[in-house]
Amino acid sequence: MADTLPPLRPGSASAEGALHEQLLVQTLEQAIDAVVVIDEHNRVVLFNAAAEALWGWPRGEVLGRNVDMLVPRGIRAAHDGYVNANRATGVNRIVGTSREVPVERRDGARLWASMSISRVVIGPRVLYTAFLKDVTAQRAQQQHLRQLSLVVDRSGSAMVVTGADRRITYVNAGFTRLLGYTSAQALGQLPSELVCGPHTDLHTIGALRGCAGTGQEMQAQVLLYADDGRPLWASVMMNPVLGADGLEHIVFVLTDITHTKMHEVLQHKVLDAMAHGAPLRDTAMLLCREVERIAPEVTATLLEVDTAGCLGVLAAPSLPPEIVDLTNGVPIGPEVGCCGAAAATGLPVLSCDIASDPRWDPMRQAFTGHGLRACWSNPVKARDGTVLGTLAFYYREPRGPDALHERLVDVGLHLCALLLQRERERAHIHQLAYYDALTGLANRSMLRTQAERRLHEARRGGTPLALLFIDLDRFKQVNDTLGHTAGDALLRAVAQRLQDTARAGDVAARMGGDEFVLVLPQCGAHQATQAAERLLAAITEPIEVAGATLHPSASVGIAIYPEDGGDAEGLLRCADIAMYQAKTEGGRRLRFYRAEMNAQAQERSRLEADLRAALQGGCGLALHYQPQVHAHEGRRLHGVEALLRWQHPQLGAIAPLRVVELAEECGLIGALTRWVLDEACRQLADWHARGVPVPRVAVNFQAGSFRDPGLPAMLSHTLAVHGLRPEHLLAEITETVMLAPEPAVLATIAALREHGIGLSLDDFGTGYSNLGALHRLPVSEIKIDKSFVQDISHSAPARALTSAMLHIGASLGMKVVAEGVETEAQRSFLAEHGCPLHQGYLYTRPLPPQALEAWLAAPFPFHPLPSEAR
Repeated sequence: MADTLPPLRPGSASAEGALHEQLLVQTLEQAIDAVVVIDEHNRVVLFNAAAEALWGWPRGEVLGRNVDMLVPRGIRAAHDGYVNANRATGVNRIVGTSREVPVERRDGARLWASMSISRVVIGPRVLYTAFLKDVTAQRAQQQHLRQLSLVVDRSGSAMVVTGADRRITYVNAGFTRLLGYTSAQALGQLPSELVCGPHTDLHTIGALRGCAGTGQEMQAQVLLYADDGRPLWASVMMNPVLGADGLEHIVFVLTDITHTKMHEVLQHKVLDAMAHGAPLRDTAMLLCREVERIAPEVTATLLEVDTAGCLGVLAAPSLPPEIVDLTNGVPIGPEVGCCGAAAATGLPVLSCDIASDPRWDPMRQAFTGHGLRACWSNPVKARDGTVLGTLAFYYREPRGPDALHERLVDVGLHLCALLLQRERERAHIHQLAYYDALTGLANRSMLRTQAERRLHEARRGGTPLALLFIDLDRFKQVNDTLGHTAGDALLRAVAQRLQDTARAGDVAARMGGDEFVLVLPQCGAHQATQAAERLLAAITEPIEVAGATLHPSASVGIAIYPEDGGDAEGLLRCADIAMYQAKTEGGRRLRFYRAEMNAQAQERSRLEADLRAALQGGCGLALHYQPQVHAHEGRRLHGVEALLRWQHPQLGAIAPLRVVELAEECGLIGALTRWVLDEACRQLADWHARGVPVPRVAVNFQAGSFRDPGLPAMLSHTLAVHGLRPEHLLAEITETVMLAPEPAVLATIAALREHGIGLSLDDFGTGYSNLGALHRLPVSEIKIDKSFVQDISHSAPARALTSAMLHIGASLGMKVVAEGVETEAQRSFLAEHGCPLHQGYLYTRPLPPQALEAWLAAPFPFHPLPSEAR
């Protein structure tokens, strides 16, 4: 710059100016900021050492050159124009201002500098001086801070910075979003005074303060309050910032965990308790306590609705015992407080002020007396919409729920529904597993458990115990005549009578079918007799079922501990044997177990096993056939009736009725029926193949067989297997089928008719003949019972009834077969009164197949048997 200015002369005014100029130059040269001076041609006339360091150019290569060499390439073309415009107009747009400008160093590196420009006028000359300070580091820090501030403000978390005095010096935008307080409201405040409320845990606040004082980090969960009083749960991360002199700042990061706390804490704890099989009441109590911990201003209760429509308290950890007692057993209803109304309507019910709500009239004083002023109750529903209970929040001031409470209810209702529905399903499974579905009595499994428990108590106390085995008499007849619905009604009635006669501590159970058991602790033989007699009397009381009056009775077997056995299985077996003895003696009585009964029971058990073996191999089982003849046509055969015979290898001939009863008792009646049908069809097919003149065979069916919808198909299949047609088979049924025909029975009978199989009504006149049903059933034949035929010769009523039955058959177009014809007088009367079809010993007893063939081949096959051979 000295080279471009006029030389200075000592002792003159200009010399003094030059001195000043030199002082200015030296001052600028030694400045710590970069200084660049340009002349009126924009040439650099001063470039100090700091400028050399900033740009990386030595001054020798800069002085005298246009200043645009120091300007970044992107703005060089416009640079001279800016300066020249200032010279020409005098308008200061760059002079006297400070701005940050980019600096492009000689090596290509880019820096940032804070630049200010001064305009210097020296005579006619106008110079410009630029002062530049490297602010690259400061600018980077500011940029970092701006980015940090942007991130902090956009963070979902609230951030608070305090000084060492714990007063707030900074809050981010997230703090305002979370708690509502603006920066102006927060600055200078103590955080604890700003966000703590009535239920904030002061112990946690104190722990945070203590850790900050010792320079320790700490994380905690605490209930805070927004500026509008809204409570929320926050996770607080506290980090103290320490300096050389100790604590300088405290940084708090607050995250809203209200929703996650409910899900991750409340839900996790309750589901974990459920997964580990915690009892219902324990889990309900846990749920309510967690609700109250999350929202301390709430008093939570969980009630259930029982099958009678009454409320029951499952959990109410903060309710006074008097309130719990008052609530238990209250019937639900739209005017019964909030919980009763919510349970009755299935809708949430809010009472912001119990004192003025008419729904609380019956119990207002009790609740308000304990400081409960408001209630919000929500129904807990099963998946099908059934109300299982209520989840209620009580408040100690008139108010309604806030957003936190609404969230709690959303989560809580789901958990309560899972809890109560699981309990109902568990109870249902327990009921199915241990109780009889029809009667509600204990089932076999529960009976054994309870009986063993009572026996353990009897052994420990040295007391007797009685076990009663009860079996209804003629129950099968009720099922066969009135149907299973009526039978079920009778079983329920007997079960109720059994429960009514039982004492507290007795065990009443249903073994299955029509068998019941009653266990009587602390009961000897004398007391057991009295108990059994009371029970028999109760059972024999008449009962109306399906429009009919029944007079049930029962057989009772009694076994006594310890005389008859030391465990439940042994006592059950002995009582069962005694009951069977009572039944074989005619029923309607009780019998105590005796040792000799065991032999009879063993014989019955062996007989059952032998019958099973006989059905599998056919050994000992056979069919005999009794002819049905045309009395007026000499030798012509109407058909034969197949009759079961069992020749036991050790016991000899077993009565057919006993065989059928045994099969029914041990569940073999179906197998026995199929064996008889198959054998009868096989034999008839063999006779047809050999030309033996047997037109058809009649087979007896039990009434229960007609409840099997597969019976018609089974009969048709059996006929087809043996090459027979439907008209070759006649199905015989008794009158009991007609007493109260069930839809299933009627459908089976109709299907038989569609298959072309004839139906014969056996033992006609001995039961309660339903003539109305008779004309509607597709019966092609009726059989007059032998009890009428046998009395014809000496009983006028028998003759009159027989004539009437013959007239009924003729009127309905049915064939009539008379059973038990044994004398010529009987034959003559029947023939004269229009009954040509006879069956009985007058003609022949039931015969095995070969004997029947021989009888048919004899010259006079229908010759009466001698009386001594009948």
